Amino acid sequence: MSNVVVIDHPLVQHKLTLMRRRDTPTSRFRQLLREISLLLAYEVTRDLPVRMTPISTPLEDMESPVLEGKKLVLISILRAGNGLLEGILDLVPSARVGHVGLYRDPETMEAIEYYFKVPEDLSSRQVIVVDPMLATANSAIAAVQRIKAAGAVNLKFVCLLAAPEGIAAFTKAHPDVLVYTAAVDRCLNEHSYILPGLGDAGDRIYGTT
Repeated sequence: MSNVVVIDHPLVQHKLTLMRRRDTPTSRFRQLLREISLLLAYEVTRDLPVRMTPISTPLEDMESPVLEGKKLVLISILRAGNGLLEGILDLVPSARVGHVGLYRDPETMEAIEYYFKVPEDLSSRQVIVVDPMLATANSAIAAVQRIKAAGAVNLKFVCLLAAPEGIAAFTKAHPDVLVYTAAVDRCLNEHSYILPGLGDAGDRIYGTT
């Protein structure tokens, strides 16, 4: 667990509880995810580099901090990752955005890629990969491997929920990538869903089954 940061802020935990409830409607679930992603992003971006720059306030001149370096890159693992992506963009609207499309083979549980589009020059940017659920981690492992192949060297992974099995697999495959999550749940069931979890994040975001 040394590569995992659990964000246990009371507001995060409260909103997560509301999201877990089976009777939370789609619109409310989507709103809560957007709110919680802002709180997660606040912690994930805590170590962004800054530099001092001269400004003038209404009363005097001063040196004040601004973000330094090239803009962040946010990469969503489709489709559920877009739910986290939108909230983080509220906090960092200037970030570049990429997408990785993967689906899970129902027999092998392996990740199959169907789409990949990311900004150029990943090697000089901090890259934050987002997907609400880290279950088997097959999709996350494959996505991060693909993103590394495109040049990324400074990566973080953000999810809403993680299973111990997924954390073990992901950190073994990518020991250099920190995982940020709101909670580590008990285990996976026989269908590779997180328990107690909150169901299928994509279905709950978009109202599908």
